[in-house]
Amino acid sequence: MTYMTNKTITDPCDLSFLNVFEELESSVRTYCRKFPVKFTKARNATLWDDTGKSYLDFLSCAGALNYGHNHPVLKSVLIDYLQSDGVTTSLDMHTSAKADFLETFNRQILRPRGLKYKIQFTGPTGTNAIEAALKVARKATGRSNVVAFTNGFHGMTLGSLALTANGEDRKSGGTGLSDTVRMPYYDYFGEGVDTVTYLDKIISDPAGGIDKPAAIVLETVQGEGGLNVASRRWLRDLSNFAKRENILLIVDEVQTGCGRTGSFFSFERASLEPDLVCLSKSIGGFGLPMAIVLIKSDLDTQNPGEHSGTFRGNNLAFICARHALDFWNDAAFVNHLENNIQILKDKLDHIARTHAQHGLLVKGLGLMKGVDVHDPLLARRIQNDMFAQGVILETCGPKNQIIKIMPPLTIEDDDLVRGLDILEQVITAQLRDMEKG
Repeated sequence: MTYMTNKTITDPCDLSFLNVFEELESSVRTYCRKFPVKFTKARNATLWDDTGKSYLDFLSCAGALNYGHNHPVLKSVLIDYLQSDGVTTSLDMHTSAKADFLETFNRQILRPRGLKYKIQFTGPTGTNAIEAALKVARKATGRSNVVAFTNGFHGMTLGSLALTANGEDRKSGGTGLSDTVRMPYYDYFGEGVDTVTYLDKIISDPAGGIDKPAAIVLETVQGEGGLNVASRRWLRDLSNFAKRENILLIVDEVQTGCGRTGSFFSFERASLEPDLVCLSKSIGGFGLPMAIVLIKSDLDTQNPGEHSGTFRGNNLAFICARHALDFWNDAAFVNHLENNIQILKDKLDHIARTHAQHGLLVKGLGLMKGVDVHDPLLARRIQNDMFAQGVILETCGPKNQIIKIMPPLTIEDDDLVRGLDILEQVITAQLRDMEKG
């Protein structure tokens, strides 16, 4: 089979329908340059453009659509709420929608896991949840320094950008990014180098040159940084070190949370109980903006108004979020997720074995996995060909050399298999072309 190079992807200005976007929208836009069509309709794991062509969605709005596009249960709940003239936005005032979410989240998510947290509603983005958590940690400890890790990504506003490792992202801030110490993530130096011991030594040493931090911020699976998965042992050692040194542990669950790695929280596999947890993206259930910070009660010391945001009271998101939580008590949903995770794992392992001579490396966890092809140009060609064949996916990693696969948790088995078969064909064709020179 011959695969299209799809020149329109590299020259979107050639598409006349894009003139309005070229003329009126800021040049900062990114995803539309990779996928230059006009989408008009979506359902579960499928998008349609204005010509009627369908695309499998292996991106899920960067993890904001874990339950797919227009989930029928959530859509029905949302329509009924709007028809009843329910409150839509409410600052941080009390509403029935918020009360229902809080009670359900505690009953169905926190209590069964033995977790006790206060819940702070922040501005409805992941980066704002990170900013809020930093403020809580710094006030509670009276310290300003924060530890973040190599290849971490935590957002693009200045506080979260200081935690983000990617050099190009950091330059976008246009100013100095302070009060952050960068430490090596799990396996950063390869097997045999215990980076927690390194962290312990340098921070515990009075002559280590690092002021004691307020917090350690991490993703247990680094999404944008390359699908790096920290081991359970490393996570537990890090948590124990933080407790011993009275340093708060903040886990960024913005992309990994709400089931993306298999369990509702990615830190469950290591039996952690972080001091603060940041959730956004799929917590809104329907793709509606929402973000929260889970805070241990003794750290909930901020005064009223110390962190604010007009749209932290998105009741439409509260309604959908509350009903999305019910899925986690549905055995059929959980079994379907586990089956999809196995399908993805088996297929990617097969692709890597088939092309072992190229050293392809499978990375990630759950339905947040990918293939490291080691070459960003090759990864981009694979991405382009996948789009030409009707599959939308992203790349990630320090050089964008990893093909990243994040379908909705609810994707039908047949759609997942079909998309992965296309991926295998595209990778095979690209590697064959590369061998030919």
